[in-house]
Amino acid sequence: MAKEPRVWQRMLSGRRLNLLDPSPLDVELDDIAHGLARVARWNGQTAGGHIFSVAQHSLLVEAIAIHLDPAMSREWRLAVLLHDAPEYVIGDIISPFKAVIGDAYKSIEAGLLAAIHLHFGLPAQPSAALKRFIKQADRQAAFLEATHLAGFSREEAIKLFGRPEPLPRPVLALLEPWPVAQAEERYHEKVTAALAG
Repeated sequence: MAKEPRVWQRMLSGRRLNLLDPSPLDVELDDIAHGLARVARWNGQTAGGHIFSVAQHSLLVEAIAIHLDPAMSREWRLAVLLHDAPEYVIGDIISPFKAVIGDAYKSIEAGLLAAIHLHFGLPAQPSAALKRFIKQADRQAAFLEATHLAGFSREEAIKLFGRPEPLPRPVLALLEPWPVAQAEERYHEKVTAALAG
């Protein structure tokens, strides 16, 4: 008789997160911050002495979102910070590979995000308006990362991600890749601050 495959990931906190049936009780901010700071955007194909981590990307998206809507609610800010949080478990799979994998990846990602949202007191499913807002900020971040870090020309990036609007210098400063420990600490601090309101 074939042995059932293991579908859970053990975290450094000791939690076991089931990929097929994730529980909000098995989600910990320490695990998310630790994992996202060690996951490279663009499959690591970026310039600089450090990877550009998903943790740092999430902070860039948050900074863009605040620029777009300075009056953004605490809940929206938290959702923006957590928009890629499932990647602490499943990694950052580049868009071309997601297209190859198809719906199985999307289903697992959606289940993880729902559990993460519930853990932090957010609705399991974000509203359509929030999804559009996060996508807008995320695409601007992708444009900046593509042109500043990943070797894309401006013209190529515009075709893929759309034309970005001008952003203030403090936002652009977030494109300098950080050491892992700094990315982990800053991400943890931002999520903690958003939780505190």
